[in-house]
This record gives sequence, C-alpha cells and structure tokens, in this order.
Amino acid sequence: MNFFDLSAARQPLLLGNVWDAACAQLAQKLGYRAIGTSSAAMAASLGYEDGEGMSFDELLFLVKRIRASSSLPLTVDLEAGYGNSPAEIANNIVQLLELGVSGINIEDSRVMAGERQLLSAAQFATELRALCAALGDHRKSLFINVRTDTYLLQCTDAKTDTLSRAALYQSAGADGLFVPCLTEPADIAAIVAGTALPLNLMCMPELPDFARLTQFGVKRISMGNAAYQYQQQTLGDVLAGVKAQDSFAALYSRRG
Repeated sequence: MNFFDLSAARQPLLLGNVWDAACAQLAQKLGYRAIGTSSAAMAASLGYEDGEGMSFDELLFLVKRIRASSSLPLTVDLEAGYGNSPAEIANNIVQLLELGVSGINIEDSRVMAGERQLLSAAQFATELRALCAALGDHRKSLFINVRTDTYLLQCTDAKTDTLSRAALYQSAGADGLFVPCLTEPADIAAIVAGTALPLNLMCMPELPDFARLTQFGVKRISMGNAAYQYQQQTLGDVLAGVKAQDSFAALYSRRG
C-alpha cells in the first residue's frame, strides 16, 4: 500500500513522530506503518525554537539519517517550506524526494518576530498552487498534507474558517488536511463531512480515542512533539534523581 492509500484508508494511519534515527528504528521495530518527523522535536533536539529556527541543511541531514535507518514510508514536517518562493520550496522538496520521502506537511501560518500568524486563505492557496506547478512531474509522487492553524491560533468561528480553507486548499492541490488542536467531537465530525480531503488530527489531552476517531472518519493521527516532550521530562526526572541521591540508582530503577 503506497502512502496515498495509507493516508486515506478506513483504518486511520497512526504516524510514529520521530526526530532522529534511533526513534525511526524503534517505530519500525514496534510495527508502525509509517513515520513522520516532528519539526518542533527536531528543532528542540538541536537547541532551536520551532518555526524554522534550524536551517534546511540541518533538517535535510536529520531526514537523511532517519531515512537511512528505516524503510517505513516517511513524511516530513516542512513547516512553511524553508524558502522565500515556490521555486525555492520546490527545490527543497525535490531534495527530500531524492532521499525517498513520501510526503510533507506544509502550513498556512508563519512565525514572524517570534509570533505565529495565520496567512489569508487566498494568499496561501495561491502559494500552494504555484508550489504544485513548480514541482512539475515530482508532484505525482508527493503527498502534500496542508496544515491549517485555525484551531491552534483559536480563530473566531474556527470550524467555518477551516472548511472554507479546506475547499480552497483542495482546489490548489492539497492531498490532505491537518488541523492541530482540533479536539471537539462535533467539530471533527463536521469537518470530516465538509471536505473530501483526508483529515489528520494531532495528539492532545482532550482528543477522543482512536476508536471514536475512526467512527468520525479521521484518516490520520499524529503525535506532534508529545513523545519528545515525554522523553525529555522522563530524562529530567532521572537526572534530578541522580543529583538528589548522589548515586546512579535512578538510572536503573525504571528497568524491568
């Protein structure tokens, strides 16, 4: 089953979100069907803030190591594209495709002066259409999952705005719709019903369980940087224990 089929199957595709080669290997060992990079986790692992704080060359190196360490289909969180023009973003994507990447996430917001701001739907749709044109024949082998930040940024009437954007983005070339921070069951059901694009939701404390998401018709479920944050918190607890106890007992106490 190719990545397009995985992203539209009746059973939602659970992505193992990874940030390095070791994570990718673990996800494959545990039986995940596909993996996706978390931009926030990758950036944090290198000491950067999310929002294209790291360079594209650094992202490319990490993706190369992840791809070399796992045979699972891989989608890459490309944030806003790491470029100032559709041609530049397309060139970045071609480099990812040459590594064997199956898809990307690209978002309709930008981090400017440290603050995330939503682009107008028309502006982003125009940019997406130009990007698809710039990709040429490469477009056929790339699943473009468009992330809209209507719920993340708590827009007024986020449901209506999301549905309007979904229609525009589909006409501009999107293959999927990613709506982080969408958790309300009624809104999930309405958005699934209101767009032909496969809906991708992200790990949140209030997100319904996978069985209910399947009933709603959600097609993809991802973790964002939640696993990375959990790992860092656990590591912090262990390192604090070493320091507090003046021994390395904390490093071994969690082992089964």
